[in-house]
Amino acid sequence: MVEKVQHPIRIDLNQFKLYIGVKNKIELTIHFDSPSRRFYLSLIAFVVNQMKKLRKVTSISLQEHLELIALLNTTVGSSAGSSERENLLPRVYRKWKDALPNLEEAPLFRILGKKKEYDEGMGRTYQFTDAEKDSWANLFEYKGSGENVRLRFSIDRLGIGLDDVAIDFGGYIDEEAWERFISSLKPEVEVESKTAEPSPAIKVPESRVSMPKGWKIGGASRHRLFASIIFIAVVLGVGGFTIWKTYRSAIENRPASKEKMAFPLPDVPSIAVLPFANMSDDPKQEYLADGLAEEIINGLSKCPHIVVIARNSSFTYKGKPVKVQQVAEELGVRHVLEGSLRKTGDRVRIAVQLIDALTGQHLFSQRYDRELKDILVMQDEITMRILDAVQVRLTAGEDARLRAKGTKNLEAYLTLMQARQYMLLYNRENLALARQLTEQAITLDPHYAVAYATLCKVQMNEATIGVYKNHREALEHAAKFGEKAITLDESNALAHAMLSQAYAWLREYDRAIAEAEKAVSFDPNSAYACHALGSVLAWAGRSQEAIPFFKKSLRLSPIPIDPMTLTNMATAYRQIGQYEEAVASYKKALELYGADHLVAHLALSGMYVLTGREREARAEAAEVLRIDPTFSVESWARRLPFKDQKATDAYVSAVRKAGFK
Repeated sequence: MVEKVQHPIRIDLNQFKLYIGVKNKIELTIHFDSPSRRFYLSLIAFVVNQMKKLRKVTSISLQEHLELIALLNTTVGSSAGSSERENLLPRVYRKWKDALPNLEEAPLFRILGKKKEYDEGMGRTYQFTDAEKDSWANLFEYKGSGENVRLRFSIDRLGIGLDDVAIDFGGYIDEEAWERFISSLKPEVEVESKTAEPSPAIKVPESRVSMPKGWKIGGASRHRLFASIIFIAVVLGVGGFTIWKTYRSAIENRPASKEKMAFPLPDVPSIAVLPFANMSDDPKQEYLADGLAEEIINGLSKCPHIVVIARNSSFTYKGKPVKVQQVAEELGVRHVLEGSLRKTGDRVRIAVQLIDALTGQHLFSQRYDRELKDILVMQDEITMRILDAVQVRLTAGEDARLRAKGTKNLEAYLTLMQARQYMLLYNRENLALARQLTEQAITLDPHYAVAYATLCKVQMNEATIGVYKNHREALEHAAKFGEKAITLDESNALAHAMLSQAYAWLREYDRAIAEAEKAVSFDPNSAYACHALGSVLAWAGRSQEAIPFFKKSLRLSPIPIDPMTLTNMATAYRQIGQYEEAVASYKKALELYGADHLVAHLALSGMYVLTGREREARAEAAEVLRIDPTFSVESWARRLPFKDQKATDAYVSAVRKAGFK
C-alpha cells in the first residue's frame, strides 16, 4: 500500500465514487450506485489508467480493448443493459456521448451533498452553477469513428494534469490499484497484468461480423467466442466490429479523398457546418437548431482567411444519415462541423464536434449547458473555437467584426429565426407569415439591423410573385427597409446585398453595384453577396466582370444560394457571346430546379434561336406555355432589369422567333 495523497480528482473503486475538487471550478462527490453505473465509473478509471501509462492526456480506443470492456460489463456491470458484444460498444458510446456528461439530470450517477429545494418538483434534483455544469460536461469527449472509437476523460479542460488524478482500490493507488481491481472481479478468470495493453486491430471497414442474437459473453464461453471471432476475422479478412454512430447517424466515417473532391480544396481552411440536430422533445424547436447553425455559418463567413459553405448547400443533408467524407467530397471542404441542440425550459444544451475529413480525426468536441439567454454568447464561443482549431489568426478588426451581434434581445432573435424559415418557402402565405414575424422582431428591437434586411428581402419576394399592384412602389419600399438596416449597421453584408438587388430592379445600377461591392468586402464568404454582385454587374452590362463572382458564389454554395444564380450567370455568358456556356448553365438550372423552371425554358428558347437550333427553340417555347398558358412576352420584357435596351430588344426578338405570339 502507499500513503494517500490529496488529489483534485479521485476515482474510488471501493465505493464507486468520484471525488472532484478543482479550485474555483467544480466540487462534487458523485456516486455510481447501480451495476450499470459502476460499469461506467470503471470505464473512466480504465481510460485514466491508460492515459497514465501513456503519460499524456489523450483519447483511448475501446475497440482495441474489447475483451477487457466485456469483462467489466459482465462483472461490475452485471450485464446491465446489454452484454451482447455487438451492442456493447455502441451502448458505451451512446452513454458517454449523451448521458454521462449530463450533470443536472444525472442519469448515470447520483450527486451527494446537494439538496433538492421543496418547490423544485419531481423533474429537478439538484441546483448547479453554470461553471459546474460546463466543467462537468466538458470532461467527457468522444473522438473518432468506425473501428477507431476513442474515449477521453478530458481533465486538461479543468486545468489539471494526470498527476492530479488518482485511482483508488484496496488502499492501492493508480496502476497497482487498477490491476488489483481487475484481478478481484473474477477469481476464476486469469487476468494478465498487461490486460489493457493495445492489441493489433484488424481493419477492413467495409465488412462486418455480427453476433448471433442471444449469445451472452461470460466466463469460459466468452473466451471461446472471442477466439472464434478472431479466427473468422483472420480467415475472411474482415475487420472486427463497426461502431455505429447514434448521435447523428448510423454509419461509419472513412477519411475523405482529395481525388474525389467535387472542387479543388482551397489554400485556406474550408468548412461545412451541417444543420444541428434538434434533440428537444418539441419538434417546433427545429427553427432554433437551424438558426444556431446558420448564425455560426454567418459568423465564420465574415472571416477572410477561411472558406465556408453556404447554408442552403450544407442544409441539403438535413435529416439524412451523415457521412462526413461524403459531405467533404461533395462540397469540396476539409472540415465538417456537426452539432445538436436540446432545449428544456429556459435552458439549452449544445454539443458540437469539428472533424478533419481528410484524416477522420476530431479536432475538438465541446458541450455547452447554459441558460437560453446565453445562446448568442455561445454562438460566438463556438465560432471562435472553430477558427482556433483550424489555426486561423485574426486581426483586432476582424475579431471585432466576427463578434458583432445583431441584437441582445433574445425574443427578437428567436422571432426572426422563425421568420427566416417561412421566408425560404416562396409563396404568398408563407411570405405573409415571414413579414408578420419580422415586423414583430423589429417591434421587440427597433435597432435590429438584420431584421430590417430580412424585411427588405421579404418585400422584394412579395413584389416578384405579384403581391402588389404597383411593382415599382413595392420595390421602393424594399429599398427603404434595406437603407434602414444599413443606417443601423453599416457593416452588415446581408443588408448591402439585399439593397443592391432592390436598386437594380429600380434600374439604379451604380448604386446597386456600390452596395453589392460593400457586401462582398464585409463578408467575403457570402455566396449571396457574390451572387448579388454578379447579378447587378450583368444587368449593368459588365458581364465579363460578373462571371467570376457567379463562379465564386457557386463554389461557396454548390447548391446555388438563389434560384437565379445559374440563369443570371447564363445571361452574362450570353451577353459576351459564349453561347454554349450559357446553354449549359440554363440546362443545369433545369436539372436542379425541375422541368417547371419557366425562366430557364424561356431563356433556352432564345439561345437556341441565336445558335440556329429552331426546332429545339420551339420545344422550349412549348414548355413555357405548358407551365404558364397566359405567358406574355411584352409583360416579361417590361420587367427585365437590363441597362442596355438595345441588347434587351435583340434578345426579346430572338425569344419571339421561338414561336411566341
